Amino acid sequence: MAALLLTGCGVDGDQAALCGKLIPAFDSGPVTILDTEALGGDEPALRLTYRADNGGAETGTHWIACRFGGRFFDSRRHELVAVATDRMGRLRPMQFTMLRIWAGLPAARLGLPPESSGPEPQPRTDWAPLLFFLQQLINAATVACVYGLLALGYTLVYGILGQINLAMGELTMIGAMLTAMGAAALGMAGLGGMPLAVLGVFATVMAFTAVQGWTMDRLVFRRLRRAHNHTPLIAAVGLSIAYQEGMRLLHGARDWWPAQFLANRHELLSDGAFTVTALTSQAVILLMTGGLYALLWAIMQRTAYGRAHRACADDVGAAELVGVDVDRTVATTFAVGGALAAAAGAVIALYYGGVNFYTGYLIGFKALAAAVVGGIGSVPGAMLGGALLGLVETFWSAYFAIAYKDIVAFGLLTLFLIYRPDGLMGRSRGRGD
Repeated sequence: MAALLLTGCGVDGDQAALCGKLIPAFDSGPVTILDTEALGGDEPALRLTYRADNGGAETGTHWIACRFGGRFFDSRRHELVAVATDRMGRLRPMQFTMLRIWAGLPAARLGLPPESSGPEPQPRTDWAPLLFFLQQLINAATVACVYGLLALGYTLVYGILGQINLAMGELTMIGAMLTAMGAAALGMAGLGGMPLAVLGVFATVMAFTAVQGWTMDRLVFRRLRRAHNHTPLIAAVGLSIAYQEGMRLLHGARDWWPAQFLANRHELLSDGAFTVTALTSQAVILLMTGGLYALLWAIMQRTAYGRAHRACADDVGAAELVGVDVDRTVATTFAVGGALAAAAGAVIALYYGGVNFYTGYLIGFKALAAAVVGGIGSVPGAMLGGALLGLVETFWSAYFAIAYKDIVAFGLLTLFLIYRPDGLMGRSRGRGD
């Protein structure tokens, strides 16, 4: 808890490194950094105290202060706003512009026309449309992982209770926010590049959100278990709003932009005009999603909990008569669903970024659409529905107007509700509820 609370304090290591690269513009000799401290103010700033050695004669101790456009989680955290030194004071606009040009910062941020560099673009070839299609398949795989993981949480709860927990999207939001905090803490500790440290953040976030799911059932839904009306659905809506507003009041409404995880880009195919690329993080996300799905399948097929879940899904009353602890089985289901929702949130935070208190709202409804399309109550159907929705959304954004992608996604849900209400792999429920 202390580490999470301190993620908003201290010095951003990336900002300190960027500020340190400006020192040779003022002192050409070897430089020794003596101290790094954060400065107060509305905008994030830091000051580096250093000692320079020019030609064997020390020039004494100096400092350089840099102000940036954002903090640890902001998209402008790497944008330099102002620079000051102990000898020149705050740089004037022309001096600051020349310094940024000397440092090789992007010309677009200086208001200057971008310089043309590199070879002229090659003309399109017959292979370019196919390569573009393959690139969209790669992009769709990551989107499908997000929807599939959250759809699993929906389908597990619905399969055992016959009720939809609309607060599941907010568990994804909590997972995304906690992952962003954990990523910032790793960055401050210099452990951001260690896979085991990132895996530890994943495991901690999933465990925390699993406890949230268990608590949600224990305090709210268990008390409404015998209610044969819309009371549980209304309670889920209330929980969703409570989570959103609680996170907004605690952490504000701004977007958080954690550093990307394993952002190395690899070229797969190219024809000179278009290159198919993939990030290391995309492969890791696919492996993580596949591993979680395989683990869930093994749990459902080969453990006592899986047998109890299947028994409750068939008939809760009969399962209770033969000795199944229904309350414990349902609570465990909420915990497993919460952990899967947190995994989806971790993917959103570390691959897409820009998480806030509202992140889980639209994502939650889309994942619910994926669960319905695949057949809510079916574990394979949840992954299939997530894959289908990810493909439709990605390819529509690539080939048509991106503003309509949400309309298309929910239009697909509407068609399935009309013509195939049980989904692709679902089955009609035989219980009276």
